[in-house]
Amino acid sequence: MFTGIVEGIGTIAAIESVEKGVRLSIDAPFDLSDCGIGDSIAIDGCCLTATAIDGSVFYVEATAETLACTTMGQLSAGSRVNLERAMCWGGRIDGHLVQGHVDGTGTIQSMNSVGDATELLIAIPAEMTDFLVEKGSIAVDGISLTVNGVNEHGFHVMIIPHTTHSTTLCEKAVGAPVNLETDIIGKYVVKLNRRTSDGSHS
Repeated sequence: MFTGIVEGIGTIAAIESVEKGVRLSIDAPFDLSDCGIGDSIAIDGCCLTATAIDGSVFYVEATAETLACTTMGQLSAGSRVNLERAMCWGGRIDGHLVQGHVDGTGTIQSMNSVGDATELLIAIPAEMTDFLVEKGSIAVDGISLTVNGVNEHGFHVMIIPHTTHSTTLCEKAVGAPVNLETDIIGKYVVKLNRRTSDGSHS
């Protein structure tokens, strides 16, 4: 489980093919001494398992399904990625509850300066629209953001200068894909409402 508060920007050191996907080595900007093999680390919002650690570099494997359903398949050596280690229970949750289970990808439709902030319009798959509400939460490339508005094209978020400087989101161009994870609580509420509406109790 994560919070959507990015801890640092890592760099893809290498990518190699393995039997059922790829193996990525990622150079982290923070101390990995408290991480171990088997720990979960979110990479652009995608929860992957550390299979090896060597100094500041950790290794993960992404399956063919992960590559197809997220932006992981578009990474290459030198790509910069948002990183977050799993949260520790008992501390503050500054973002929102993020599983690291990407629901799908969206596309940046526009980026506009609003004062010292940047407003993004992100197009989303139609099946995700029911899980978005104004002032609700969404994880975009692993970043916990507040939905400023929802329309037929997608949703708007406002990126403050701190987020611009501490994540990779505003390094992307219009047309770039992003990983999306909608709020887990909202998913359960929508599912419950649908079952109530159709009379299902299972």
